[in-house]
Amino acid sequence: MSEHHGGRAFIGSYTEAGGRGVVVADVAADTGALTERSATNALPQPSYLKLSDDASVLYAASETERGRAAAFRVGADATLAPLGEVRDLRADGPAHLTLAGGHLLVANYGSGSFTVLPVEADGALGEASSVFAHEGSGPNAERQEGPHAHQVLPDPSGRWVLGVDLGTDSVRVYRLDASAGTLAVHAETVLTRGRGPRHLAFHPDGRHAYVLHELHPSLTVCRWDAETGTLEALGEAPLLEEGTPGRDTSNASAIVVDRAGRFVWAANRGPDSISVVALDESHEKAELVTTVPCGGRWPRDLALDPAGRRLYAANEHSGDVTWFDVDPDTGVPVKAGAVEMPAASCVVFG
Repeated sequence: MSEHHGGRAFIGSYTEAGGRGVVVADVAADTGALTERSATNALPQPSYLKLSDDASVLYAASETERGRAAAFRVGADATLAPLGEVRDLRADGPAHLTLAGGHLLVANYGSGSFTVLPVEADGALGEASSVFAHEGSGPNAERQEGPHAHQVLPDPSGRWVLGVDLGTDSVRVYRLDASAGTLAVHAETVLTRGRGPRHLAFHPDGRHAYVLHELHPSLTVCRWDAETGTLEALGEAPLLEEGTPGRDTSNASAIVVDRAGRFVWAANRGPDSISVVALDESHEKAELVTTVPCGGRWPRDLALDPAGRRLYAANEHSGDVTWFDVDPDTGVPVKAGAVEMPAASCVVFG
């Protein structure tokens, strides 16, 4: 790669709303600017993307009624070659996915379940080895009538898998049986009722995590113990000041932790802002510093570039990806540019 080349970005976008599917873009090292190189609409409604560890294969979840997932070989020329797809995840509305223990795990919002798919030697996906369905509900009759699995991810030690469920106000810790391709619940942390947890992000120290709530503008600070596989809620911090326009109907979407572990950023749909939250030295106290405009409307995803210097907001309703230079001292993002990206759903870097 040339010196001015800062790697690649992979952007999901909803095809039914005019998006181009999965877009591959070059990232300029000096400015962070995105330049589209290729796109594929081979998979409808890609809601979330995940790169393999060596960045040679890109996985995508399709937010469709029966749920689909696909694998693409990433070419040196920035093209995506289909490696095949699984057309029935035995679930509804996939919203997130991750890789763990030789499997692709998909969180299905609509059906409140996790689908486990084996990853073959060439990176292709096998048919579902299991589906783990949640049970339960929450006090918000409209949004929490049943389970709504919204995120699945391995913990930093690689020993556990965590699942965040908006419908049951809880985070579950699982054991993944890599030989059988099955999940079993090890522990469950129930958070404040009605908050609607959506996403979780770990601190670089591997001993703390922060849970973002969709139905209430707040996050929960947690202590994580990888030895025992337990998540302990310590307290909450607001994402928006009292009196902020749209605060009561805000839908927070994505959470990112600073590489140095000093700040947390969260995207707020409705107020269309990014919250800057400062962490104390213990990493167990969080305080809202400020909010800045997200550069568009309805920021569905927020991502930090590999160098940790820039934030990228996927603004679904305004149809753009906006990037920000982050002040290393204050954590405040400053808008640096944007690129048109209709119905943007997520951004990942390779």
